[in-house]
Amino acid sequence: MAEKTKSKQTWDAASLPDLVGRTAVVTGANSGIGLRAADALARAGAHVVFAVRDPERGRAAAATVNGSTEVRRLDLADLSSVREFADAWRGRPLDLLINNAGVMMVPQQRTADSFEMQFGTNHLGHFALTNLLLPYVTDRVVTVSSGAHRWGDARIRFEDLDFSSDYNPQRAYAQSKLANLLFTLELQRRLAEAGSSVRALAAHPGYAATNLQSHAANPVMRGFMKIGNRFFAQDDKAGALPTLYAATQDLPGASYVGPDGLGEMRGAPTLVGRTAAASDAGVARRLWTVSEELTGVRWPVGQVVAAER
Repeated sequence: MAEKTKSKQTWDAASLPDLVGRTAVVTGANSGIGLRAADALARAGAHVVFAVRDPERGRAAAATVNGSTEVRRLDLADLSSVREFADAWRGRPLDLLINNAGVMMVPQQRTADSFEMQFGTNHLGHFALTNLLLPYVTDRVVTVSSGAHRWGDARIRFEDLDFSSDYNPQRAYAQSKLANLLFTLELQRRLAEAGSSVRALAAHPGYAATNLQSHAANPVMRGFMKIGNRFFAQDDKAGALPTLYAATQDLPGASYVGPDGLGEMRGAPTLVGRTAAASDAGVARRLWTVSEELTGVRWPVGQVVAAER
């Protein structure tokens, strides 16, 4: 009976196309699905930039990869670091931007710019990074979301984005992952309106065993996740496949990729659905406007097709 619910792998990292001559930035590439994605892209011939908070850990991780890599510091919880990273890019074409880094269900804390840590890191940091690098992007932006965008009554709490009055780590995480999908939706709309061939896509890893789950604020939740990682989760290599699929396959803009198994928990990458809240174009536009106001980073008008010419 178990065999009937087990997904048959039909696409894996060995299926990647030749990526020689292409450059990819992967945030949070020092561990988990970020490292696995970076490794697969490098093995396929891409030059991979490890955009990481701790360069020492990044260099140690890059040393395990067979291919062309470099390490650059990026702290998504600090907008000054995001700007420094983008300023240092110096006009170099960028084929793939993979917004992978994130924090999950952490205790209540603030970023360097006083945003709630999960919303500030998972959404606002990547929002600013993407807009600052977009004039150099030639192919696509892939943002890693999560099935957590479906949790409970997940919505964007415009009246209290920071959960200042009633912080709940699970709900704050769900909001940040919903924001990832709404960001992708609005980014794709803007790219298409600008006549750019660059595409914005999203992916989620299903239930993948990584270090991400080890920082949950609730110790009971950490215990459950430790058990889940050991007995139910797929490994981080499998968890990276939706990201790699979204980054390299010929898919429509705004596509969302996840595992094809039961509950999208594990399996081969395929196009998956999302909630009505994650498909709301009006909310996506409002979130974009608010994100511009919070970060001070605007849509790069007139520059989004610069790198393609």
